[in-house]
Amino acid sequence: MTSALSAWRKRIVSRVRGEPEPPRSRDAWLIAAVALVLRGLVVLGSASRFPPADDGAFYHVVASRIARGLGYTWVWPDGAVTYAAHYPVGYPALIAGFYAVFGASPAVAMGVNALVGAAAAFAAHALAGRTATRRGALVAGALLAFEPALVLYTPALMTEAVAGELVLVAAAIATAARPGAAWRVVLASLTLGVAVLVRPQLVLVAPCVGALVSFRRSEVRASVRTAFAVTALAVAVCVPWTLRNCARLDTCAFVSANGGWNLYIGTSPLGEGGWAPLERIGVPSACRDVFGEGAKDRCFGRAGVALIAENPLAWLALAPSKLGVTFDYGSAAAHYLSSSNPALVTDAVKTAIGAAELFGQRVLLIAGTLALGAAGGPRAALRRRLAWCGAAFALVPFAWVAWLCLVAQGIAFGRSLLREPSVLLALALVATTAFTHAVFFGAGRYALVCVPCLAVLLGLLFPSQAASGRRSAGLGLVSDGGRLAH
Repeated sequence: MTSALSAWRKRIVSRVRGEPEPPRSRDAWLIAAVALVLRGLVVLGSASRFPPADDGAFYHVVASRIARGLGYTWVWPDGAVTYAAHYPVGYPALIAGFYAVFGASPAVAMGVNALVGAAAAFAAHALAGRTATRRGALVAGALLAFEPALVLYTPALMTEAVAGELVLVAAAIATAARPGAAWRVVLASLTLGVAVLVRPQLVLVAPCVGALVSFRRSEVRASVRTAFAVTALAVAVCVPWTLRNCARLDTCAFVSANGGWNLYIGTSPLGEGGWAPLERIGVPSACRDVFGEGAKDRCFGRAGVALIAENPLAWLALAPSKLGVTFDYGSAAAHYLSSSNPALVTDAVKTAIGAAELFGQRVLLIAGTLALGAAGGPRAALRRRLAWCGAAFALVPFAWVAWLCLVAQGIAFGRSLLREPSVLLALALVATTAFTHAVFFGAGRYALVCVPCLAVLLGLLFPSQAASGRRSAGLGLVSDGGRLAH
């Protein structure tokens, strides 16, 4: 009772003095509830109308088999059953647990997507609140709760949104004030390990999430230790599955066995930066008589490397197209829903849904890059110039340049990144996504991995007093008898 009265008195005093309020946990719960209700309504309207489509059809079948105790296996047209790992196991295994309890229905998987989305909205509020006021945390959480692309993608039995949301949850755990650092390392690692099983390339983000555990200390040595610990433990979460692949497939695979395929496809100009079917590209002659899943993937990988070595400039010249396909269009939900039910989602409806997605992403991108430009800290003038450049490119078809400007803004923080969890996370996700798909190939849905972290950047516009003090200290503006010492 005394503590409640003390907290109430502090809030009253801060309001009278005009001081910004700190974030409140009940706000986070309210935002999560709103996000869940909104996504739940989408699920109710979609469950009977949108069957699994595209890669989602594969995930649904595999999840159903896992739920029945048959493991990650595949039944071929001739009745043969083989162990498989072509696509990552994380997402089908996640929804398989719910299938086992509630039945193997696409509506159940959509419900899981809604739950993860609500958890991400909670995490966005929490992560922004590490350095922002109550208003900043509310803005970040609300933007994620209502973000059109993420909400409309809830019926899709796909991995991209879930993967980005899981990373956000891991980052919120890593930066929490409680429990202690050791427990935060363990819990963040477990969450991130699941995200890596959903999307293997997220292992590249693990060191940055690990460094967030020590963000309050702002010490390079401590950040390196926690970065190493979280990365090692996240990889350890995946090791049992890797050992299963070594035992059940013809070759070992860390999580999935499709990297070679994707590298080979990404060398072809026929995809114009995106995916192209092998029927158009052609199967490498050396791989035509290779049938094992792992061996075939290795063969495709060697063929891709050979093509790159033969003409590296031509392969590098495809990178802008790959980045454009990934970051310019923002119509993942429209594409999926149209593939699932073209009679209901006609071309006109698809265009309308895609426009809503694109608008939401561009607003977040512009707001995020402007927030990075307005934030205190080092190289503010450079970050402001990059912000205006990014905002301009976000309004034209070459929006991928705006995403790269955002990466450059993050790098401009330098060592101060250790004090800015939202900036470090955004830098890591956008940079690794751009790098991965510049190497392989792009698709509009891949940008969804980065969308949740954009919302958190808006908290930079509402810095708490403690965060403002840290940024001033980083600039060398410390008080000395009433003077500013540089």
